Amino acid sequence: MSARIKIFDTTLRDGEQTPGVSLNIQEKLEIARQLARLGVDVIEAGFAISSPGDFMAVKTVAENVKGPVIASLSRAVEKDIDRAWEALQNAENPRIHTFIATSDIHMKYKLKMTEEQVLERAVAMVKYAKKYCSDVEFSAEDASRTRTEFLYRILEEVIKAGATVVNIPDTVGYAMPDEFGKLIRGIKENVRGIEKADISVHCHNDLGLAVANSLAAVMNGATQVECTINGMGERAGNASMEEIIMGIQTRKDFYGEMVHNIDTRQIYRSSKLVSKLTGVNLQPHKAIVGKNAFAHESGIHQHGVLAERSTYEIMTPESIGLSQNRIVLGKLSGRHAFEERLKEMGYNLSQEEITKAFEKFKELADKKKTVTDRDIEALAGEKVSAVEEVYKLDSFQINSGNKVIATATVSMFRNGEHLTEAATGDGPINAAFKAIERSVGFEVHLEDYSLKGVTEGADALGEATVRVMKDNRIYVGRGVSTDVIEASVKAYINAINRVIHDHGKESSGGRETI
Repeated sequence: MSARIKIFDTTLRDGEQTPGVSLNIQEKLEIARQLARLGVDVIEAGFAISSPGDFMAVKTVAENVKGPVIASLSRAVEKDIDRAWEALQNAENPRIHTFIATSDIHMKYKLKMTEEQVLERAVAMVKYAKKYCSDVEFSAEDASRTRTEFLYRILEEVIKAGATVVNIPDTVGYAMPDEFGKLIRGIKENVRGIEKADISVHCHNDLGLAVANSLAAVMNGATQVECTINGMGERAGNASMEEIIMGIQTRKDFYGEMVHNIDTRQIYRSSKLVSKLTGVNLQPHKAIVGKNAFAHESGIHQHGVLAERSTYEIMTPESIGLSQNRIVLGKLSGRHAFEERLKEMGYNLSQEEITKAFEKFKELADKKKTVTDRDIEALAGEKVSAVEEVYKLDSFQINSGNKVIATATVSMFRNGEHLTEAATGDGPINAAFKAIERSVGFEVHLEDYSLKGVTEGADALGEATVRVMKDNRIYVGRGVSTDVIEASVKAYINAINRVIHDHGKESSGGRETI
């Protein structure tokens, strides 16, 4: 199958109809320029008669953006078409897009017109628009719920009147892919003169089928697809441009030699620009452009992707303008991905050091959903500078408040022996340090204590650093945890272990003699 598919982008018109979205003229112009870089064939810049602001936006885009066709929507009413042309007249490639509803339910309850009246109006308004420009698109609103014989008839007549594009909207997202594909095939086979016009489709996503319906239409003869960046639009939105294009691009084995003008490397940038300017954030799992679209957390997936991308990536992140995929380290991640990340970050650790760091990573991953590179730096730094853990923290309990004496109970392991001591202090940290000293049997002088956040957010890692003096020598201990008291306790134990490592040790009833 070989066909040229035109992309009609209506982000600035239908996309702006997303509830809560309002773009000013400069924002629309910025998006339009990006759409031109993306390579869309048509930019529907707005609905000129709807407001003075929309008129000026269409006019500004028409005068400043070169390359794509610039279109303005208009009802099948003379004053709408006049206003559209007034906004479009300085465009390099102008198009007037006029529409009228054709389904029984719309004609009866909204238009209160008969089929003959609708047919007459459609033909007259296409002819009226042709006085202004040669490129006129006609849309049969709610076409997917229109009586087929009437749809064929009205399309034939507007093509005779000069329509260069006939658009078949699934206005309320009602159609099923097979059904919609057959509708397009029927139009191609039964509408006389259809070869003189592009067959366009405009699918809404009320049942989550906008992209599927658009692609079914393409397979059955549609030559233009109307869509928006990020699938923005009324109610559940429109067909997502990025999903349609990457569907065609990725499944060339299915769609054949279908060609388009889109520079896919501009997709991600376009998506982020629209999201930023509209204030509509994407769900993380949004196809193609969502935060997680090229992220892998499962250990099995990570191992596969690191060995060969195509195991779990059917397209490359580079193809949409991302620099690389994202290996998300969390509790489901495996050692292989963790080791690769350490290498990427410049760490050259022994297998034993990696094993110990991975154990700490797994403990941390149980406490926070995603482990960041800065978390890993803290863990790796802790392991690189590690000494033998003569004393290892088991648990601690703190009782503290502004009107009670701070008390800490700390339990540690020493060569398999379980030691527990309690102490009071000026605060929870001081009390915990004193309990540790009682367990190890000697005191050190605390020279300095600091605490800082390693990462951001409510589940951020805290890194505690202590400087202690013993026999006129300074020892630095570090500890990291999402709990700042635990980080402090681990730092003090780390410093104690350094003192023991430096001085040597002698067993004395579970206490150290230094």
